[in-house]
Amino acid sequence: MAARGKRAFEAVKAALPWALVALVIVLWAYDRVAAPFPYGREAGAGLWGYALEMIAFLPAMFVLVGLFDVWVPRRIVERHVGRDSGPLAIVWMVLLGTLQAGPLYGAFPVAVALWRKGTAPRNVFIYLGAFCALKIPMLTFEVAFLGWQFSLVRTAVTLPVFIFLGYLLERLLPVDVAIPDPEATLPGGTPGHESPSTAK
Repeated sequence: MAARGKRAFEAVKAALPWALVALVIVLWAYDRVAAPFPYGREAGAGLWGYALEMIAFLPAMFVLVGLFDVWVPRRIVERHVGRDSGPLAIVWMVLLGTLQAGPLYGAFPVAVALWRKGTAPRNVFIYLGAFCALKIPMLTFEVAFLGWQFSLVRTAVTLPVFIFLGYLLERLLPVDVAIPDPEATLPGGTPGHESPSTAK
């Protein structure tokens, strides 16, 4: 009974994003066909805009992540930003998050690739924090609208906070935690995709 409930929950969780997309399309179609409905028009415009943004951004991001996965040896990642790395790893993660551009969802494929290559969880969290708070394009707009004094103070406050949170979250995670491999759960999944806790 528990297994059946778990399967039903997983099915609902997988179908929910598609249900939301279908709802937006229905609202947009109602606005176009049946009656004027401004919320449907706004929802359709938002869906179209985000779809174009993802089509333009995600393919290049996945290509870069794939090249990183193939070209960068795991031992190099573990030596510089792994669990035994020193404070210099923080600098590398902050630089990576600061120099990367794009929307927030573009950071998650990079974070997964770093994790599976042996990056310490704290450094993955620090990278995500730097990506959210210290991207150069965002800092440029922030300085233009709010001034460099505000941007400097905000950076000085947020940088230690997400570094502290990175270490705290790593302490709260189990030692053997690993990101699930979707291919491992599919019939005929490609062999050789190992989690960080088992890969050598």
